Amino acid sequence: MSEHGDRIAPLEALPAGMAVPFGGDRLTFVSPELAAAFRSGDRLVVVQDTGDLLHVPAAVAAEVDRATAAAQGAFSALSGVSDDAISTFFEGFARRIEDDQIWSRFAAANAADVGAAQARGRSTTRLIASDAMRRDMAAGLRSWRDSPAGRGRVLERIAHEGWSVEQVSAPLGAVGFVFEGRPNVFADAAGVLRTGNTVVFRIGSDALGCARVLMAEAVVPALAEAGLPQGAMSLVDSAERSAGWALFADRRLALAVARGSGPAVAQLGAIARQSGTPVSLHGTGGAWMVADEAADAGRFGEVVFHSLDRKVCNTLNVCVILKSRAAELVPVFLQALEAAGRRRRGCRLHVLEGARAFLPSSGWLDAMAEVVRAEGVVVEPRADLIPEADLALEWEWEETPEVSLAVVEDLASAIALFNRHAPRLVATLISQDPAALARFESGVEAPFTGDGFTRWVDGQYALNRPELGLSNWEGGRLFARGGVLAGDGVFTVRTRMRQVDTGLDRSRP
Repeated sequence: MSEHGDRIAPLEALPAGMAVPFGGDRLTFVSPELAAAFRSGDRLVVVQDTGDLLHVPAAVAAEVDRATAAAQGAFSALSGVSDDAISTFFEGFARRIEDDQIWSRFAAANAADVGAAQARGRSTTRLIASDAMRRDMAAGLRSWRDSPAGRGRVLERIAHEGWSVEQVSAPLGAVGFVFEGRPNVFADAAGVLRTGNTVVFRIGSDALGCARVLMAEAVVPALAEAGLPQGAMSLVDSAERSAGWALFADRRLALAVARGSGPAVAQLGAIARQSGTPVSLHGTGGAWMVADEAADAGRFGEVVFHSLDRKVCNTLNVCVILKSRAAELVPVFLQALEAAGRRRRGCRLHVLEGARAFLPSSGWLDAMAEVVRAEGVVVEPRADLIPEADLALEWEWEETPEVSLAVVEDLASAIALFNRHAPRLVATLISQDPAALARFESGVEAPFTGDGFTRWVDGQYALNRPELGLSNWEGGRLFARGGVLAGDGVFTVRTRMRQVDTGLDRSRP
């Protein structure tokens, strides 16, 4: 016991108005609502960055502890499982995804989840399990089946006289994974097994019903068939948001991964960091596209259209056009936006003041449109004027493509605008000038840059590896890694020595 052990007592209650220190030099206070809800055995997570007081009921904490302990125990057992057995698991999982009877039960659960989410006014753009999702899940699992085994891979060898040193990849541990209502992420999360890790994950409440079916019908049988420990993929079976807080506060995690966007992800990251767990986070989404003086109009229109096929984090969110080409390219942009709207259901435009002069005199700022929102169809202005600060907003659309438009003086201004307001995720330049592209890519603060459509930013699509998550540069550049975290990127490095000369002695000159 420490010298202060006699001063430690269990937290039995939280009186309303109780002061709670955070951040080393600030106080926050217990609200009446938190005080009334807190019971003996519950946990309190204090977010040191913000002072948020997060209540974790005892039952939720127990479920997280069960799932995390299962993943931790499975990690130890997985060291005795062959790489071929892991490959067998991936094939078995994929085969069950393709089984029509299993998929029909999963689809029924998914339909129930979608209906419940819609009734609550929740977005379902990522929740619906389509045939394309099914194919991609199976293909992703088989890509892990066929990928090289990562355990024991020699990364570097340094030869010395009479001995040598090797840097060798080794499994990292239990990976905690929190993701929104996207059932396909199961296949992505499974990738950590390829390098000998295990995963414990909490899925958003919108998709928990179909997650339970997928675990029971596909994951658990595939693990058993391959001879892998059952906890290798462990689901936190709780619809409570507090389950994510408890999971990321668990010091047994070797890595915490959060997929999604906005303040909830930032909060999860803060919890993991203060617990000493490294994190991989995806902040705000939304891609930016810039058309410069050397842009080809036809190419520009094509890539705008193909960047708006559906709403995900790499969908075009802000389009910036240089003033010298605005009279020609703004109409091209609008035509592409309208074409994308015909493929979906209408379109919505937000216009920075400087771009207003380049809009047609009618049909946009003076028009109304039906817009599909999570809560249903609403009538809104087809276009509106926004302040510059609103370029930082990610437009979360359902079926109605929604984009911001800005016009700037030159490429340097476009780069500065991106670095000031963008989520620092995807930046693309449409230009026929290689020198301009080089200036753009060296100037923008983004891990993903290109010269075409924005939707290429995806681990499976671009790198043939299902991603655990994308990371942007909102919080600064990433240390020694790229913006795509895939399962085969989850490892630690072990250094081992091989000695030939038994007479080695450090005391010799």
